[in-house]
Amino acid sequence: MIEGIYSFLDSVFGAHIAQHPLLAITIAGFVIGGSYTLLYYFMTDVEKTRKVQKMAKELQMEMREAQKSGDEKKLRKVQQKQMELMKMQSEMMKQTMVPMFLTMPIFWIFFGWLRRWYVEVAIAKAPFNFFLFDWFHGLYHSALGPDELGYFGWYILSSYIIGMVLRKFLDMG
Repeated sequence: MIEGIYSFLDSVFGAHIAQHPLLAITIAGFVIGGSYTLLYYFMTDVEKTRKVQKMAKELQMEMREAQKSGDEKKLRKVQQKQMELMKMQSEMMKQTMVPMFLTMPIFWIFFGWLRRWYVEVAIAKAPFNFFLFDWFHGLYHSALGPDELGYFGWYILSSYIIGMVLRKFLDMG
């Protein structure tokens, strides 16, 4: 079954696979990053998330003030509010897990497909040796140099960028 999906992806991306790996990986990153962001937008309550984040900031300020003043009664009240906030945050965490689980199969399919084609291919070359590239390549015994970014790094970068743009466009904070 997975080979059928991979051959479908091969036919969709066609010549871009061999001739333009940067384009193929960028599109894959946009598809996965965009699908996760859109699923997150439609399956979670963005306003409730903002409200919980605002409450957390306010509670943090109250906690600092209570600690500075040394008021035990106020400190206990803030701690009680903190417990309520933690319950709300755990509810929000459950909501965010659904989009992640829905996009996980898409991620693994694209990731496996990209790995088939680009396992030791330099997708982008930096104008300088970047220590994180060297550290990451050394960790996985990669043949890529410290100035080269492989398919995984470029995929992460492109999916992160589309996610940021969509979040800004959809006013998700």
